[in-house]
Amino acid sequence: MDAHGDLASLLERRARETPDRPFLVMAEAQLGFGEFNQRVNRVAHGLRRHGVGAGDRVAIMLRNSLEFLLSSYALKKLGAVEVAINTGFRGSGLVHVVNLTEAHLLVTEDEFAAALAAVRGELASLRTVAVVGDVEAAAAELPGLELVPFAAFESDRDEDPAREVKPTDLATVLFTSGTTGPSKGCMLSHRYALRTAEVISEAIGLRAEDCLYCPFPLYHVDAAFLTVAPAIHLGARAAIGRRYSASGFWDEVRAFGATVFDFMGATLAIQWKREPLAEDADNPVRLAWGVPMPRWREQFEERFDLKLVHAYGLTDGGMPCWEDPEAEEPFASCGRPRFPYDVRILDEDDNELGPGEVGEIAIRGLEPDVVMKGYWGMPEATLATFRNLWLHTGDYGRKDEEGYLFFEGRKTDAIRRRGENISAWEIEEVLNGHPAVAEAIAVGVPSELTEEDVKAVVVLRPGATLEADELREFCRERMARFMVPEYVEFVAEIPKTATGKPEKYKLTGAAATPPGPAARPPRLSPPPPRPSRR
Repeated sequence: MDAHGDLASLLERRARETPDRPFLVMAEAQLGFGEFNQRVNRVAHGLRRHGVGAGDRVAIMLRNSLEFLLSSYALKKLGAVEVAINTGFRGSGLVHVVNLTEAHLLVTEDEFAAALAAVRGELASLRTVAVVGDVEAAAAELPGLELVPFAAFESDRDEDPAREVKPTDLATVLFTSGTTGPSKGCMLSHRYALRTAEVISEAIGLRAEDCLYCPFPLYHVDAAFLTVAPAIHLGARAAIGRRYSASGFWDEVRAFGATVFDFMGATLAIQWKREPLAEDADNPVRLAWGVPMPRWREQFEERFDLKLVHAYGLTDGGMPCWEDPEAEEPFASCGRPRFPYDVRILDEDDNELGPGEVGEIAIRGLEPDVVMKGYWGMPEATLATFRNLWLHTGDYGRKDEEGYLFFEGRKTDAIRRRGENISAWEIEEVLNGHPAVAEAIAVGVPSELTEEDVKAVVVLRPGATLEADELREFCRERMARFMVPEYVEFVAEIPKTATGKPEKYKLTGAAATPPGPAARPPRLSPPPPRPSRR
């Protein structure tokens, strides 16, 4: 396949050559390449009629749905830019994303009208909202904005809209959950999307007859670039779940006929902890990939009769490292770097380290635009990340003598929870906004479901009183649900360095107040050492 093409052109080609070949599988729709492409073109013409053209930013704040994918690929057809918004964003985080990109049009669902209404006066650029669902109910929440039913964007023109799109043109601004400050919008080109799809397909042996299943949000790389895009590249099926369901996961896998799925965060651990069933191995899956890779990997593979594959990557830098599912590789490695990526381990002065030495993982593309272009509207953050011509990931790692990469932890002040990278800074901004709080920090503590849970450490103002549940409720109204602290600890003083920086490492194992009526103790002990696979 042409590495210098784009997904919109490739979709058009698939529709022309194999219109009846099954492509998209969702709970509410099953479309072949021809029908999906036809509906995308209709939405593209509808968007153009509403003034959307090349380079315009259009925000999408939708749960997984057909409307999300129709909007996303219609924008690609026009050369416009998709601004993918985490549906959990609220308050200042939501304002930051919309205002930073100066999006005039937002495609969203009626259920998010209240969240928009709460910050309506701060949304400087937004003029039009395309609504999936009850437009009248949304209009009552959002006076002063033009509200249009999404169906109005489906025109009767289904030919490919004329456009000029270069592979290196910007396609998507994908907002991560942040690490050290406000959420950053990764600028991803058409080539980034297509090359990411090509690399994963070759690295782990995806096939045209595969059904690639992902229950994670389409505003994440996993669903958009590592599930839907490879399916278009291969002519395979993409099965997109509405959301991840612990109890319904395997039922949906079987219903869709999925042969490949991805996992992240605690999702694999949740399935592992479920009571074993006689039919566990009775599923169509042959391969699953993701992070983190558990120490009980081989037992999981045997129980569910599939192969697990480890990888390393991030939205900013693509997915450069993959295990080879056909080879025996060192335990806990993320595989070796794949072309077109160069991956090195650097010290604090950006000198390359030798085998076995731990330093920061850095990535460089060997072709244009296979890593992000930078952060939208954040030139200083972009320069800091790309210093000395290497994309600095903020992750610690090491390589062995054979070039295998091993992930050793995060360098940045971030918390990884349920597959989300959470900015401790953003949580702290909200915590410190409570009138009873004098000072607060957020830290990650080990979770029984792998990765981390969020813990707030709080110093109250003199004479103030505050319950943990009160603080959590304050947070729920002002941040994404996955950012709300699981644990709250009230302390007299936060330990600091001589320069006044919080010594967070001293607080990740301290006692905490868990949610709920029962006082269940937090599980803060480190996991046991991993056994060798050799």
